[in-house]
Amino acid sequence: QVQLVESGGGSVQAGGSLTLSCAASGSSYTRHCMGWLRQVPGEEREGVAAIDWDNTTTYADSVQGRFTISKGNAEDDQKVTLYLQMTSLKPEDTAMYYCASGPWSGRRCDIRNLKSLVNYWGQGTQVTVSS
Repeated sequence: QVQLVESGGGSVQAGGSLTLSCAASGSSYTRHCMGWLRQVPGEEREGVAAIDWDNTTTYADSVQGRFTISKGNAEDDQKVTLYLQMTSLKPEDTAMYYCASGPWSGRRCDIRNLKSLVNYWGQGTQVTVSS
């Protein structure tokens, strides 16, 4: 079964950096849509970064130029690690960050479609940025 396990969250001062990791297993990820989303209590979950099966990446405007999404070399197509490198962090980046994936749908996996294309979620990892 699909399993997504995030790690790497924590507390950091504004201007600092963090790298989140997501160990994905239990499915063939060769053509999955994958991405990172975040949620603040009382608000909707929002897409942060998306990566399509061909490694094309897109970002929310609020993180463009500061965050980088990437996939590590897969041991096999049933295991892959997804990363989110976050730099120049701001207090408004404080949120629970979720890794998510979904099987290929024929639609472009980008930041605009991400929420509608993913149906597997990790448990989340908290990122707190203090001013």
